[in-house]
Amino acid sequence: MATVSIPARTSALLLDIEGTTTPITFVKDTLFPYIIEHLEDHLSTHWEEDECKQDVHLLKKQMEEDMRQNRACPVHTVDQTVHTDEEKAIREVVENVMWQMASDRKSTALKQLQGHMWRAAYTSGRIKGEIYPDVVPSVKTWRERGLKVYIYSSGSVEAQKLLFGYSVEGDVLDLFDGHFDTTIGSKVEAKSYERIAERIGCQPEEITFLTDVSREAKAAEEAGLNVLVVVRPGNMELTDEESAHYNLITSFSQLQLTGRA
Repeated sequence: MATVSIPARTSALLLDIEGTTTPITFVKDTLFPYIIEHLEDHLSTHWEEDECKQDVHLLKKQMEEDMRQNRACPVHTVDQTVHTDEEKAIREVVENVMWQMASDRKSTALKQLQGHMWRAAYTSGRIKGEIYPDVVPSVKTWRERGLKVYIYSSGSVEAQKLLFGYSVEGDVLDLFDGHFDTTIGSKVEAKSYERIAERIGCQPEEITFLTDVSREAKAAEEAGLNVLVVVRPGNMELTDEESAHYNLITSFSQLQLTGRA
């Protein structure tokens, strides 16, 4: 297995989650189906609580923004089983969330609601966060060598902390120096990575970003970050041009820290 060197100037590693630290199948086969199965019950149970009200408020703002931008939105069908205003409002939220998930939207409103729902699943033990077996030992090694390690995912910071706090490896949150989500910007925009560098307190070229998504890799590269593309089972296939352009790894254990004791 070929090793890939991390540039000596690197002081921080920035990690994507889905397809990088965690199998895509965990998100698609465990986390998303949990939302679909429990969404209506969750809204009905917590509708009058402040946290749920805030989630619904954000979703409604997102709906209004989508309509202003002329984005496609779910078509509300007449449902004869819905009798009260609350039932109607809940059904509209359910339809919107299902539509956003089917469209693979990464809106902050959606991610916040999902994070709150997953919290109950993780804390009750119904779900444990999956992590590739090479991740924890590699991150420990990087930290021992003086590197900072951060997470940047489209999932909310809360959802990230739940995954690593209630993982199959136990609570591994102390391996990470910080977390970023889409509140800092979209993962396919260079500006987001510039903001992260500023927040971390280092130059973009001192950060090495690991992701499985070429559009994210391109944005990070435009911001000046060093980029490695992670090739795992089930990840989206790269074009020949992308494969030739980026350094590729199939495991974190391939990373070699140059110029460090």
